[in-house]
Amino acid sequence: MPADPLQCKHPRVQVVSRTEDTEFVECQECGDIFDVEELKDMTREEEAAAKEAAEE
Repeated sequence: MPADPLQCKHPRVQVVSRTEDTEFVECQECGDIFDVEELKDMTREEEAAAKEAAEE
């Protein structure tokens, strides 16, 4: 059963398409497809949230 895309942290991704300026990846856990820049943004947000939680 695939993971819930809203809960998944996309730990394993595979490139599915590339254009001149964009690369799209598919999460191997939940099947969600998104721009690699979105993955970078998600990672930054998670790191910031973890840092804030650690400081409290």
